[in-house]
Amino acid sequence: MMHVPFPEPKPGDLIEIFRPFYRHWAIYVGNGYVIHLAPPSEMAGAGATSIMSALIEKAIVKKELLCDVAGRDKYQVNNKHDDKYTPQPPSKIIQQAEELVGQEVPYKLTSENCEHFVNELRYGVARSDQVRDVIMAAGITGLGLATLGLIGAMFSRNKKQKQ
Repeated sequence: MMHVPFPEPKPGDLIEIFRPFYRHWAIYVGNGYVIHLAPPSEMAGAGATSIMSALIEKAIVKKELLCDVAGRDKYQVNNKHDDKYTPQPPSKIIQQAEELVGQEVPYKLTSENCEHFVNELRYGVARSDQVRDVIMAAGITGLGLATLGLIGAMFSRNKKQKQ
C-alpha cells in the first residue's frame, strides 16, 4: 500500500516534493499519477541528481506515478495560492496538463521551472515562490554586505582622521 500524506491528493492539486536543497512541483491528475517538468535525462525519483536540471534549457512534460516521482522524498498537497487566485476547474487543469505530456518545453530555473509550470496550470499565473525567495535572500544578503562595507569604510576613514 502506497503511503499518502494527508490530505489525499485530488485531481488538480499541486504536489510539493521535498528534494534536498529545493522543492520539486507536480500537478496531481488522479489514479496516483502526476504531470511534471523533468529534464530529458532525469530518471523518476532522481532526487539530488535532478539538481542538474538547473543547467538544462529544455524539459519534458511527463506523466508518472507520484510514488515514482517522489521516490524516497516526502511530499504534500500544497495549493498555497488558492486564497489569492481562483483555481481553474480540475477538468480544465487536467485537460491542459494531459495535452502537454511528451512535449519538450523551454526550461529556465528563474522563469520557466516546475513551480511556474504547475501554478500556470492551476491558476493561469506562472509564478515561483522559490525563485522569489532566493532573489529576496540574495538581495538582503547583498544589502547586508553593502552595509557592512559602508560601516567598514566609515570606520577606517575615522581611524585615518584620528591619526
